[in-house]
Amino acid sequence: GAYVLQVKATDADDPTYGNSARVVYSILQGQPYFSIDPKTGVIRTALPNMDREVKEQYQVLIQAKDMGGQLGGLAGTTTVNITLTDVNDNPPRFPKSIFHLKVPETSHVGSAIGRIRAVDPDFGKNAEIEYNIVPGDGGNLFDITTDEYTQEGVIKLKKPLDFETKKAYTFKVEASNLHLDHRFHSVGPFKDTATVKINVLDMDEPPVFSKPMYTMEVYEDTPVGTIIGAVTAQDLDAGSSSVRYFMDWKNDVDSYFTIDATEGTIATNELLDRESTAQYNFSIIASKVSNPLLTSKVNVIINVLDVNEFPPEISVPYETSVCENAKPGQVIQTVTAADKDLSPAGQKFSFKLSSEASNKPNFTVHDYRNNTAGIETRRNGYSRRQQELYFLPIVIEDSSYPIQSSTNTLTIRVCRCDSDGTIQSCNVEAIFLPVGLSTGALIAILLCIVILLVIVVLYVALRRQKKKDTLMTSKEDIRDNVIHYDDEGGGEEDTQAFDIGALRNPKVIEDNKIRRDIKPDTLRFTRHRPPAEDNTDIRDFINQRLQENDVDPSAPPYDSLATYAYEGNGSVAESLSSIDSLTTEADQDYDYLSDWGPRFKILADMFGEESYNPDKVT
Repeated sequence: GAYVLQVKATDADDPTYGNSARVVYSILQGQPYFSIDPKTGVIRTALPNMDREVKEQYQVLIQAKDMGGQLGGLAGTTTVNITLTDVNDNPPRFPKSIFHLKVPETSHVGSAIGRIRAVDPDFGKNAEIEYNIVPGDGGNLFDITTDEYTQEGVIKLKKPLDFETKKAYTFKVEASNLHLDHRFHSVGPFKDTATVKINVLDMDEPPVFSKPMYTMEVYEDTPVGTIIGAVTAQDLDAGSSSVRYFMDWKNDVDSYFTIDATEGTIATNELLDRESTAQYNFSIIASKVSNPLLTSKVNVIINVLDVNEFPPEISVPYETSVCENAKPGQVIQTVTAADKDLSPAGQKFSFKLSSEASNKPNFTVHDYRNNTAGIETRRNGYSRRQQELYFLPIVIEDSSYPIQSSTNTLTIRVCRCDSDGTIQSCNVEAIFLPVGLSTGALIAILLCIVILLVIVVLYVALRRQKKKDTLMTSKEDIRDNVIHYDDEGGGEEDTQAFDIGALRNPKVIEDNKIRRDIKPDTLRFTRHRPPAEDNTDIRDFINQRLQENDVDPSAPPYDSLATYAYEGNGSVAESLSSIDSLTTEADQDYDYLSDWGPRFKILADMFGEESYNPDKVT
């Protein structure tokens, strides 16, 4: 009685005219599975518990007939295709209760070793199955997963198999649906169980070492050929075969050892040095004689043990110093020792003075029994003047067998310290040290010497400056100043218009050739003029300068300052003034100055208009 579908037929006749348009529905094909209401055309199921797994597709032929279905009415038909959808009403079932599998013992862990399948007649997700191994014998060596495409149970290996250890395994597998329908719980449990038996096949396997890794020890400097250990591998197959051993050569380190091919004993091939290499790591390969291609490998670690062959020494070079005012029993240095050998746990170093140093009353060694020692003073005060350096021999011994010892010399420098023991100076003092002068006294002496030198330099400088001032301010240095101006100025009293110092040195005349009253646009080439001879007449000198200025093409056409001579006391040409001259005024004729042109007009006026009066000469 479950509703499936409603069909409807139409009739073009007039429904008001008799029964011509009254339609009646009936099933021509599809019984006894379905039924139809003759008036409404509703199709319903006619049987209970229809099973999709028995028949999924149904084709139903429906007839519609007018005239109320009476004889003589017209009819039309249609076909309805009906499909039953699936529900999870069937549990999975194994087709057999026992599955037998054969697995080689050489199968790799994680590989699939077989498949089993449970059958579920349902469709889609209702047919999805989950497989599980029931805990029991052998179940811990295997695992099972579901192939989502085929819904098969894939059995995988979790641990390696060994035919010689166990030849067969038995366990149970359970298959169940993932998606259950609560309407069908009463049908029964939706799962099934089967037994799986696995037989392990014997295969030809490589030799197996007795240990996963070998560790050996050997003393350094062991004679070549000494056996230090052995490795063991055996063939576990039924027909046991002999085993051969050889080194896995990878680098030069392997050449330090050899292995016996039959016995597997490892021996030294070269002398070993722990200080060079403390550990060796290499591989040994074992192969079957019956099948050399079947091999196995194992790692071997050899630790080189230390032999006490090096004596202990002072670990670092110490810079030791002692104060001049040191007291007896004062610790001036703590020393430690180092040994190139690999010191075993608990090894101790002992410190002591050498026999020749133990009799001297300068220093001693105090062993602290913790691999350190202190250097202590034995007397009150030390003097650098008497001895600046002390060399202290210290004997250090180790506790290994055989005992090794060494003598180390510690250099101790005597230093000057303050009252708190802070070192002030350890260097060699100045030459004044033997007379007992302190550093402060030496600094004071040097400061006095510097002050005296400064005074002498200042005195010489003042003397030179005073000499210059005397030449310029001397009342006896009376001379005529020839002054020229570009425009009218203060007359003869204006002495700031030119550098009068140039008159004091005639050599400046040669060096200073650039005009002083103007700033030249370009530098002129220096003209080499013959220097004026000493003790020459002013006339020749003025003529020479006049000619040079007249022929100079770069000179401007106006008067300019020219320094002609240097007169007065100290002049190389001596005094050219009429004062103190050997001749009288009457002997001098200055009229020729008027003939020299306008440049010498002032000079001609000065000497031409005045008459000589000998009474005025002082």
